[in-house]
Amino acid sequence: MERFSLLLLEPGEIYFEDYAAIYTLPVPENQDSEGWHIKFEDGFLRGRLKVCSKSLVFDPRDLKAPIIKFPFRAVETIVEGQATSSHPAIGNGDGKMVEVRTNLTVEMLEGGVLQPYTFCRESRTHVFQLVYCGVESVLPQACQLHRAATLPPNDQNTMIQAIIRSRQSRQKFDRTLLGDLAETEVLETKAFQVTPLVTNPGTLLLTTSTLYFQPHNNVEKHPVIRIGLPEVRQVIKRRYLLRQVGLEVYCREHCMVKHLLLIFKECSQRDQVHDLLMAQEKLSTEDLQQDNATYQWQARAISNYDYLCYLNSQADRSENDLTQYPVFPWVLADYVSETLDLEDPGTYRDLSKPVGALNTERLSRLKERCQDMPEPRFLYGSHYSTPGFVLFYLVRLYPQYMLCLQNGRFDHPDRMFNSLQETWCNVTTNPSDFKELIPEFYNLNGSHHFLTNTLNINFGTRQNGKPVGDVELPPWASDSKSMIRVMRDALESEYVSANLHHWIDLIFGCKQRGEEAEKADNLFYHLCYEGAVDLAAVTDLNERLALEVQITEFGQVPKQIFSRPHQPRARCLGLYHSTQFSSSVQEDEDGELARQSGDSLWGHLRELQELAEGCVHKDTVLGVTFTSNSLQVVSVGQDSLAKVLALPTLEQVRSVRVGTMAVSQCQHLPATQTILLASWDNNVYRYSMEYGQVSCVLEAHSDAVSCLKWCHDMLVTGSWDCTVRVWKLEETQASERGGHVSASESVVCEMDHDAPVTCIDLHPAGSLLATGTQDGSVSIWLLPTPDLQHHLTCHSDTVSGLAWNSREGEESRLLTAGRDGCLTIFDPNLGTTVCTHKTNHIIRCVAWEGRLVAAGVEAGDLILFDMGTGQELSRLHAHIGAVTCLAVSPDQQHLVTGGMDKRVKLWGLQL
Repeated sequence: MERFSLLLLEPGEIYFEDYAAIYTLPVPENQDSEGWHIKFEDGFLRGRLKVCSKSLVFDPRDLKAPIIKFPFRAVETIVEGQATSSHPAIGNGDGKMVEVRTNLTVEMLEGGVLQPYTFCRESRTHVFQLVYCGVESVLPQACQLHRAATLPPNDQNTMIQAIIRSRQSRQKFDRTLLGDLAETEVLETKAFQVTPLVTNPGTLLLTTSTLYFQPHNNVEKHPVIRIGLPEVRQVIKRRYLLRQVGLEVYCREHCMVKHLLLIFKECSQRDQVHDLLMAQEKLSTEDLQQDNATYQWQARAISNYDYLCYLNSQADRSENDLTQYPVFPWVLADYVSETLDLEDPGTYRDLSKPVGALNTERLSRLKERCQDMPEPRFLYGSHYSTPGFVLFYLVRLYPQYMLCLQNGRFDHPDRMFNSLQETWCNVTTNPSDFKELIPEFYNLNGSHHFLTNTLNINFGTRQNGKPVGDVELPPWASDSKSMIRVMRDALESEYVSANLHHWIDLIFGCKQRGEEAEKADNLFYHLCYEGAVDLAAVTDLNERLALEVQITEFGQVPKQIFSRPHQPRARCLGLYHSTQFSSSVQEDEDGELARQSGDSLWGHLRELQELAEGCVHKDTVLGVTFTSNSLQVVSVGQDSLAKVLALPTLEQVRSVRVGTMAVSQCQHLPATQTILLASWDNNVYRYSMEYGQVSCVLEAHSDAVSCLKWCHDMLVTGSWDCTVRVWKLEETQASERGGHVSASESVVCEMDHDAPVTCIDLHPAGSLLATGTQDGSVSIWLLPTPDLQHHLTCHSDTVSGLAWNSREGEESRLLTAGRDGCLTIFDPNLGTTVCTHKTNHIIRCVAWEGRLVAAGVEAGDLILFDMGTGQELSRLHAHIGAVTCLAVSPDQQHLVTGGMDKRVKLWGLQL
């Protein structure tokens, strides 16, 4: 069993190489000394002598014996010695020895037990006989490192760094470790692998098939980390010590490592590796865009837990880096009750405030202190996430990390994580404790053993006489698993879902820094923020090392992700169901949809069935709509005909010819017997269902009218002549039996485009108009001015569909669909993309409700798509040839489609 690890070294210390050696028991000069207690039956131990930048370490084969460290700062001399009667040569060696005289040794892991280190502070001479090489292999470099340790701190750091750079510059990748000697090399460079509390230097080699990392020492089980490019799942740029020099590679299930975090000397070096890696043909990554994840959370397609994990990753928080460990909020505020009511808002912490502001009296005192400070001022002298705080929670699971962080000691027993209730009390009352939680408190699939002392570590005894054992749980938790379950239920509760965006603003968003942070009482020490100091510009090595230590110890504010207030999560109504956890089975999700959506077809899309069909046209059907009472369907086609069909049989009620050219679109005027019809002959017609008459209302354009919309006495028409016109046409004027209106008489405004207009949609409020064109562009206009609010290049092909959300009280959102297969949701207020998904279909028409989309596609299928999950829910074969148009009834009970096969079909739920 390999006991040695880099965690046994000092922070930042580098392990170079090791040698087979025989260690002879030192004889204390004071024979009455009790400090030295190692006993060897034969007077010596076989093992490995490891040369490190700040110490020598002897790792014995005998697992009962401790690993012994000899810090160079305590070494008096390192010299070549000769075998004597007291230190005889063993085996066939030349009798030469390495003699280390030191006044301090550190004994670790005796008997393989994780326990505080033993420090032996007596002057002794330790003798090592090298087995397979001469002393000249070790002595020069050991003496050089020892000499560096005797210098003043500034000179010491400079010399050690020079030695490290010199050694690393001579390292080259070992080509015998290549998986295939014929693979083409792309780049070789130096990097450091980062694991908790450790950075280990090595050489990175990228080929056209594999990513290799070869450490410059033999500390790893494998001589090289080998990641096949097809095994790479994600590649993410990371921040390290507030500098953009990190790169984390996440791997698929069967790779030899789950992830690899690397840091580089410069940002440009990191970017070069990233760009070359991403350019490789064999790489196939899973890319979840930030916009998509935010929309998925808002639409309740992913859990609060999953979204917070995602935001931490986006903000460069990684479980490999304890200085930037993922941060989660305290959610509950009650750790004393026997039971919890998760429906009671009083059970929860105020998520709109940072931990330091939860106690008004404490906050008042902190503000008084802050006002008396010189610039840069701060409210909180400690952060909400530091390596020490992370290990405060995880010491029972990873005691070796705490021993590394605290120089071989555990914290004082009364300062350890003994009770959740005590910890909550402390972070809400102590003037210097503001720590948040970590993901482990909410992770149902993780280890609950961070709450239990399953390793039986002796952490000491508290002042009350009790040994430090398991964490004391709140009364409402029966065991550690149930506690995590309740914590997770609370995190996914409606109260937290409705308020979590406030906490996101504080940690990842607009209230993280600057004036908004000051207003929100969220101001930390200036070195916690990215950009506060440019480490790359600090030329003095010792000043730079001091800054790095400060940054590490004070904690780091996450990278800012959002500059505007984060949108809240959607209310738990209709389709915005609460998927408790992302692992919920599909049946539960469908059941929740059905329960909360009532009789609406949107809540039962998987059950949608064809109810009726009619071959009522002689050519392609171009447009369909429902009457406002949801009792009839109107269809128009390339055969110049308009049809009125009765539900539910689609029996033809009326048929009328409209001019001599195709009719492209139709719309029923609410509470009337009038239908407006757009024609390829450049005109808009009025059809009276009551009298069966057709009359021209508008000579609208100089080319075919491709689309029209009516809302609030406002008619909008789009045309192949690259214009959109808005008409003031009162309902009575549009529906009266006679009359004709010319363009000059009633046009309110005209909007020019660079390509033929293919689709339009009016916001239900009538103030926003979206227009789509043949070149893939979408424009958003403010009416009636009209002012161009946004011009978007959303698609690489024709825009085939636009739809505004229609839910009252929700932020305005626009769905765009294109023949390029993309579905995109756009926020017209922020001018940003909310969500985009690429389908494998040529989309011809869409309808949208909540997070669900019904799309007609070129292949003749009706696609039902979930914008929240990015998944295709189902596919119904609807028509032979393209589905050219579709509409949903106002009562949301039916959906109608038209196709190139001249047919109209009615869809709904089978009663």
